[in-house]
Amino acid sequence: MDEFIKDEEVKAIVEATLADFNGGKNIDAVNIDSKPDKLEIKELLANLFRLVFPGYYRERSFKVYNPRNSFAVTIEDTFYRLREQITLALDFCKLRGVMTESDRKAESYRVCKEFFKKLPQIRSDVETDLLAAFDGDPAAGCLEEIVLAYPGLKAIVSYRLAHELRLLKIPVIPRLMTEYAHAETGVDIHPGASIGRYFFIDHGTGIVIGETAEIGEHVKIYQGVTLGALSTRGGQKLAGKKRHPTIGDNVTIYAGASILGGEVVIGEGSVIGGNAFVTSSVPPRTKVSVKSQEMEYRTNDNRLKTEELKHGDEWFYMI
Repeated sequence: MDEFIKDEEVKAIVEATLADFNGGKNIDAVNIDSKPDKLEIKELLANLFRLVFPGYYRERSFKVYNPRNSFAVTIEDTFYRLREQITLALDFCKLRGVMTESDRKAESYRVCKEFFKKLPQIRSDVETDLLAAFDGDPAAGCLEEIVLAYPGLKAIVSYRLAHELRLLKIPVIPRLMTEYAHAETGVDIHPGASIGRYFFIDHGTGIVIGETAEIGEHVKIYQGVTLGALSTRGGQKLAGKKRHPTIGDNVTIYAGASILGGEVVIGEGSVIGGNAFVTSSVPPRTKVSVKSQEMEYRTNDNRLKTEELKHGDEWFYMI
């Protein structure tokens, strides 16, 4: 035993730490069985991906001889495990008021039924997102490559699943789903956002889409884009208010652009150039760009040459 370690001192540290758990802080709650389980939500999301893409995400815990039977088991297993987590979430976040255990179980069963009824529609929306990615990215070799490799599609699918639970007024779990996707892909989509079909995220890293953002159909967004709020200094007083922009159909938003504010509307067919900072509405079929910059070159003899960073009317398309 290390001569510098004394059992009495270690015991004192343990007792002091345990005593601090009784300090009345919001972070002191010890009962881990009363809250949704993050790892369980991660596994449930993986199961849901198997149902969205039945030919791509395999169940590795057993050998499959009959795919139909395998999917039936996955559906039932996911249904009942998701119900357990929803039951916990209904108690954990009392947005619906006080509910008895019997009420929570009945409500979680109802919600799961409604959610699984929506799964075909979710899969239909995901199909349009897949086609939008293939149509919008010349680097995509095939549809299979997009499903297996593209982080943007993974983030969108996680959002679409979480969004349906959010519409069913389930607390906590939708956010756990999208935050897991955020950690894996670098794309942060709040489950409360409203996003239309044929949505394409290209590259993806650093994208932020806020809770009250509304996005139309056939919208394409590049890396580093923020659809955010002008200010959150009001804190909880702003809860439920429209804080994030509305994006019309057929809009393209290039890398690094920030569009901020709940009253901002980007009109149909508009293009927002890279690094643009937009805080007011944009009419339909408008191109927004940052004022042309100059690049500076210095030769070995310190002579200076400048070149305007512009390539015709479409300069901001260059990513």
